[in-house]
Amino acid sequence: MSSKTILKPDTKENDMAVHATRTWRTTLGKFQLEFRMLALFVLLCLVLGVVSPHFLSLGNVLNLMDQAVVTGIAAIGQTFVVLVGGIDLSVGSITGVGGIFLGLAINSMGMPLIPAVLVAIAGGGLLGLVNGLLVTRGRIAPFIVTLGMMSIGRSIAFVLTNGNSISTLPDALSEPSTATLFGLPVNFLLLIVLFAGAWYYLSFTKGGRTIYAIGSNREAARSAGLRVDFYNVLVYVLAGVFSAVAAVMLASRLMSIDPVGGTGLELDSIAAVVIGGASLFGGRGSMIGTFFGVLILVLIHNGLNLLNVGPYWQGSAVGAVIIVAVLGERLLSSRFGNNAR
Repeated sequence: MSSKTILKPDTKENDMAVHATRTWRTTLGKFQLEFRMLALFVLLCLVLGVVSPHFLSLGNVLNLMDQAVVTGIAAIGQTFVVLVGGIDLSVGSITGVGGIFLGLAINSMGMPLIPAVLVAIAGGGLLGLVNGLLVTRGRIAPFIVTLGMMSIGRSIAFVLTNGNSISTLPDALSEPSTATLFGLPVNFLLLIVLFAGAWYYLSFTKGGRTIYAIGSNREAARSAGLRVDFYNVLVYVLAGVFSAVAAVMLASRLMSIDPVGGTGLELDSIAAVVIGGASLFGGRGSMIGTFFGVLILVLIHNGLNLLNVGPYWQGSAVGAVIIVAVLGERLLSSRFGNNAR
C-alpha cells in the first residue's frame, strides 16, 4: 500500500509530462510550415543585419513595413485562389484599374473619400466576379481567363484616363500611410488585421474548410455536396476585392494614381504565396505562411538595395532565392509530411 502511495505522484507527473510532450508535438506538426517560414525569416534578418549596418535602423524597418502592405494585401486574395487550385494573373491590373476607379470617383463624380473607396472595392470585386464566372461557368482555365483580364484591366485603366496620372487627391487619403498607432504604421496594422481575418476564416469556418476541400479533391468535394462552384467564384471575387484595397493603399502611399500602377504585382503576390509554402495544385497553404512569404520577399528586395546590387541583377537574385526557397520547402515537406489545412 505504501509503495503504491509513493509511486502515484510520480505516475501522475509522468502522465502530465507525456501529455505535454504530445501537445507540443501536435502543435509543432500542425504549424511546422509556419515555424519553418519563421526560421527562414529570422535567418534572413540576421544575415542582412550582419552584412548591412543600415538594415536594423528604425527608418529601414518602417520602410520594410510600408513596402509589405500593397504586396501583402494582394497576396491575401491570391492565397484564396491558389488554395482551390487556381491562379490569378490579373491582380496587378485590377489594382491599377481599382486605383483609377478611386481617382475618378473622387475627381469626376465628386464623391467623398469613403464612398469613393467603396466604389473602387466594388469595381475590383466585379472584375473578380467576371473571372470567377468565366472559370466556373465557362469552364476556361484560370490561367487563360486571368491572363485575358490582365490585359483588359490594364487597357481599361488607360482608356479611362487617356494614359494620364491622377494627382488631385484629398489629403485624408495619405493618413493610412503617414499615421502611426502604438508606434506602428497604420497601413501595416491594417495588413495584419486583414491577414488575421483571412486566417480566421480559413481556419475556423465552414467556408474555409470547403476551400481546402475543393483544392485537395474537387470531385470528392462535389460528391460530398459542397458548394464547389460558389466557392470557386468567391475566391476570385475576394482576389478582386483585395486587389482594389491594395490600390487604395498604393494611392495612399504615392498620393498619385497611375494607369500602370500595380504592374508586376501579380508575380510578387504569387511568389509570396509560393514562398509561404502553398501548393499551386491547391489544398495546401496558410495565411500565416503567406504573411511570412510577403515579409521574406520584401526582405530580399530591401537587402539587395542595401547591398547596392544593380537593378539588372536583382531580378535574377530574387528569382534564384524564390526557386531555392520553394525547392527547400518541397524537400522538407516530402520528408516530414504535408501540412495541408
